[in-house]
Amino acid sequence: MTRRHKRPLDEVSFQITPMIDMTFLLLIFFMVTQKITEQQLNVPVKLPVAVSAVPPARTERDIINIDGEGNYYIGDLPATTEEVLAHLKIKFEDFPPLQIYLRADRNTPTKKIREFVEMATEVGAIDLIFGVYGK
Repeated sequence: MTRRHKRPLDEVSFQITPMIDMTFLLLIFFMVTQKITEQQLNVPVKLPVAVSAVPPARTERDIINIDGEGNYYIGDLPATTEEVLAHLKIKFEDFPPLQIYLRADRNTPTKKIREFVEMATEVGAIDLIFGVYGK
């Protein structure tokens, strides 16, 4: 009768290097995405005030700006109506369902906002929110 000797268990160690690498990658990712978001909101738009404004859930949305004269901006780049429509079509094909954040100036003609809403429904946008300031 031979007895088996128990082998001592190897001690498990925690590897810190991959954790540090992952932390730096996340830090760089969030710094880059924050810069993009800030650039898209640089268009000088005076948002209207709404009494019942509620902050939306944080999701990735395509940002379209309309200034007081009715000029479109995709992010912070000026665009024509045709360019906005083409942009929305491409976005819908690449990243359905299309969610849009519209920042229209309080002096934007209603005709321009309606035109944009019609474009958004034409391409199949399912979620459109309007930027406003809450009281």
